[in-house]
This record gives sequence, C-alpha cells and structure tokens, in this order.
Amino acid sequence: MKIVQEFKQFAMKGNVVDMAVGIIIGAAFGKIVSSLVNDVLMPPLGLLIGGVDFTDLKITLKGAAVDQAGNAISAVTLNYGSFIQTAFDFMIVAFAIFLMIKAMNNMKKKEEAAPAVPPEPSKEEKLLTEIRDLLKK
Repeated sequence: MKIVQEFKQFAMKGNVVDMAVGIIIGAAFGKIVSSLVNDVLMPPLGLLIGGVDFTDLKITLKGAAVDQAGNAISAVTLNYGSFIQTAFDFMIVAFAIFLMIKAMNNMKKKEEAAPAVPPEPSKEEKLLTEIRDLLKK
C-alpha cells in the first residue's frame, strides 16, 4: 500500500500535471501545424513547382518485377520526397514555436517595462514628511 500512496503523491504533484497538460497541448498543436503544412502551404507550393507533390518524389533503384513463381516483387525506391516533406514540416513547426516564444518574451518585456505605481507612503513616512516640512519653515 505504501507504494500506491507514494505513486499517488508523485502523480498529483503540480509538475507532473503541468507536464501532462503541456504534452497534450503539444500534440494538438502538432496536428494543427501538420494540417497547415499539408492542407494550406503544400498545395500552392506544389503548384509553383509544376504540380509536384513532394511525397511522390522518388528515385527507383530497382524496378518492380515478377519472379519465376509468379510472385510480384515490389520496386526498391529512394523516397527523398518524403524526407523533403518531413524537413519542411519540421521547419514550419520550429518557426511556429519560435514565433510563439518571441511573442511571450515581448509580453514579458512589456510587463517589466511598465513602471509600477509607487506604493502609498506609510503613516510614519507621512508624519516624518510633515515634521521635515515644519522644520524647514
């Protein structure tokens, strides 16, 4: 029973819950970025380069064949288009994260740059100020 209680305490710590929320949001953000790349950015880019979809780009190293028993042997291909697509996806994700962190840093700078309103002087400070002013007269 002690192990179960220790695990419960560990699982309910704020860091673990925060990490779980971050992972879930990150996965959802990944889906959004993948959709952005696949559905919005890649079609116009493919149109610009002549209607070519990157995932279809490949070099055939050995063509498809049929062996003596009549079994089909699939072609051996070097799928460099899939690599290009994956690299492009990575660049989009990295750029999106960069922009998000940059925006957060800008918001922090604005918070720090905003001058804080000076606190109201205490009763002692007010009394000392009055005494000082009276002594000056």
